Amino acid sequence: MQLFVNDLTVMDFSYLCPKRGMVGESWIVDVVLDGDLNEESMVLDFSKVKKQLKHLIDEYVDHKLLIPVEHEYSHILRDEKNDRVSVDFMRPDGRSIHLNCPSEAYAFVYSKHVTMSSVSQYLKQVIATHLPDNVAGLELALRAEVITTPYYHYTHGLKKHDGNCQRIAHGHRSKITIVENQHESQEWQQYWAERWCDIYVGSNEDLVSADKVNFVKSDTDFSEHFLFGYESSQGWFELAIPKAETEMVDTDTTVECLAQYIADEQKRLVPDSEFKVFAFEGVGKGAIAYA
Repeated sequence: MQLFVNDLTVMDFSYLCPKRGMVGESWIVDVVLDGDLNEESMVLDFSKVKKQLKHLIDEYVDHKLLIPVEHEYSHILRDEKNDRVSVDFMRPDGRSIHLNCPSEAYAFVYSKHVTMSSVSQYLKQVIATHLPDNVAGLELALRAEVITTPYYHYTHGLKKHDGNCQRIAHGHRSKITIVENQHESQEWQQYWAERWCDIYVGSNEDLVSADKVNFVKSDTDFSEHFLFGYESSQGWFELAIPKAETEMVDTDTTVECLAQYIADEQKRLVPDSEFKVFAFEGVGKGAIAYA
């Protein structure tokens, strides 16, 4: 007997890619469980399936940075005493990415690349140890939202957030809708899809000097990197990322602030037009701003 749950949850996370750098992503999770009926004539209670599996996915992937452990660019140093991990992703041509964060900020995928297949395998191994004895098999299907209009992938960190959004490198795959003078503008939507293609959106107040960060590859030339550091309830977070792959803003990087930032930028670019911006944060949620 099989039990399926479609749209179980959406995983919002970022991952390190040799070509693209730090990539924000949002994947929808579908699940099929294979097993015998229990004493209640069920494979597993739907309410328990959703709650238990969503909890595991949130704990092991959601709002984390996924590291392709087996790629040659990945250099990982664990500080067990302080429960911290340093990651140096040594892409060539000055495009390296460096982090020093609490261990819970990462998920380590034992593969050369972070893909739907490698993440699905990682999650199956995690979930399998938490299933009851009558469940013999588990299938996970990861998929991206079907978006027929422009979208972008972005990464950010929200130091003031009480939950896991405070982690310095988590992200989203997000649709963008821009209405100019009451007409949807495909042109401006494409502009932002290209401007924020695989972008890290950083807050100016989180910039720090080189003496405030502690990366393993400290001999790296950081002249073409932005250095970020902040303290939140989960600990001290550090990030160095190429300036060419970053957009800096004067506010926090919540979706509300980003929606207003885009609207204000549109007004700056076209002062005589009126704009309404729908900025999505992953799948099916976001903020609206006007300028």
